[in-house]
Amino acid sequence: METHNTYNPSSGPNSEKPIREDVDVNVSSADDLTREDSNHHLHRGLKARQITMIAIGGAIGTGLIIGTGKSLVQAGPAPLFIGYTIVGFLCFLVMAALGEMASWLPLPSGFTGYATRFVDPALGFCLGWNYWFKYIIVTPNNLTAASLVIQYWIDRDRVNPGVFIAVFLVVIVCINYFGVKFFGEFEFWLSSIKVTVILGLILLSLILACGGGPSHHATGFQYWKNPGAFHEYILTGSAGRFLAVWSTFTTAVFAYLGTELVGVTVGEAANPRKVIPRAIKLTFFRILLFYVLLIFLLGMLVPYNSPELKAGISTNGGATAASSPFVVAIQISGIKVLPGILNACVLIFVFSAANSDLYIASRTLFGLAHEHKAPHIFTYTDKRGVPIFALALSVAFCLLAFLGVNTASYTVFSYFVNLVTMFGLLTWISILISHIFFVRARRAQGIPNSALAYVSPLGMWGSVGALIFCILIAFFKGFALFAYKATAAKGTKPVFDTNTFVTTYLGIPLYIIMFVGYKIIMKSEFVKPESADMYGGKARIDAEEAEYLAAEAAKKGGPETKLEKVYRLTVGNLF
Repeated sequence: METHNTYNPSSGPNSEKPIREDVDVNVSSADDLTREDSNHHLHRGLKARQITMIAIGGAIGTGLIIGTGKSLVQAGPAPLFIGYTIVGFLCFLVMAALGEMASWLPLPSGFTGYATRFVDPALGFCLGWNYWFKYIIVTPNNLTAASLVIQYWIDRDRVNPGVFIAVFLVVIVCINYFGVKFFGEFEFWLSSIKVTVILGLILLSLILACGGGPSHHATGFQYWKNPGAFHEYILTGSAGRFLAVWSTFTTAVFAYLGTELVGVTVGEAANPRKVIPRAIKLTFFRILLFYVLLIFLLGMLVPYNSPELKAGISTNGGATAASSPFVVAIQISGIKVLPGILNACVLIFVFSAANSDLYIASRTLFGLAHEHKAPHIFTYTDKRGVPIFALALSVAFCLLAFLGVNTASYTVFSYFVNLVTMFGLLTWISILISHIFFVRARRAQGIPNSALAYVSPLGMWGSVGALIFCILIAFFKGFALFAYKATAAKGTKPVFDTNTFVTTYLGIPLYIIMFVGYKIIMKSEFVKPESADMYGGKARIDAEEAEYLAAEAAKKGGPETKLEKVYRLTVGNLF
């Protein structure tokens, strides 16, 4: 069994300080202690295989399968590959930073708790609400996308999309209501399907690129030569090629968003100090295999000037499988059956995303309430450990999905995507800031690297570099808006797209207003490294982990269940 070095805080520089090891962060009074009963705690019911598979497949969604089409048309295969590689490395640094904090102290409030403890309660406040806003927007967006995908088989004139939205909404509410064990098992198998589909796409792409399709035409790097590896964007020459690369960053960020959901699950992981480091390490290989390799192969299959791809992107705002470059590649190769199968896979991807999004929204609101930054009622959990009031409020916002019964609402949802991408970038920025302050705090308090179950490979300076790059992407995310004169069609009057500008950058002033407002009203101060609470709640988490390990040791050698056998013989051997 894997073991880790432990650090005795009584020998550190803060040994003279009483450490609140029996309570969670911000529980500082007798009144608070009496409220922390069994009805205000999550249950650690997520098993190692569930956390691992959710970490691998959790963020795989339509951003990778469908969203890459628009970037390919706009920039070409080389910028797409460069953009996904750079943002993938950025994503790994964010996950490594989160993993270092989560493996030391797996808080039920997730990364909002780290921002509160190590940086400033104001950062925890705006990070938590920013993250909740993101998921109450993206959940109805995914429900609407699911209804669009079904229109591949059933036209909206035959059956109103609202019917399918209602069905999907009821199902994901039930899955989340039945408890974390049921959710974890259900999402485990959905993630397994997604991983299998991606592996199948990689194999299919390789076969088609080598000439194994019905047409027996080996494309190789043909499309990198004609029409070319780069599609100049806005400007011409080297400047146009640079802007083409930069334009892919936003799409890549949207595709990678959701990877950080592992930081939300730590509060319900059965053995977090072993499971979380493993999940973070797998993130690197997942990015390398599922994103970078697949994008590289994609550039061999479809030219950026493909008329089929352009036509698909213009259909329903590019939200169906018709706008997927992989579907176009299958059609070009002459395979008849696969487009429908891939559309069904896209439906599974979207449904899984909506399901996990609702879970994250409810747990984020629970974490905010746990940190005393939302009404205390949202910390209430039922006997299954489900924060039912936090879940109920998050479900209420899912009703926005019924806007999808009107085609005029598709423009609104394109604005939602802009908001979500900026909220996601701000979340990454906040996690990186929290990690920088965390490293400063543990160094100031004499906690060595050997005391941690996982240490970020590039340390604090890796987070500093990633932070600078994230800020640059956020600041220049809407750079194309300011080139409206250069991109205006000949003979038309250039018009600045105000709506897109507002939805692209709205997240930044909202974030600043929440941060400054909280500091002014609550008079919060930045946490000093020497006084940061590195141990509050750690004793209880250690006790829960020891209890779990003892139970697992007692079970060892017992009969293997059918489910465990299926997992071991399939995805268990693969990962």
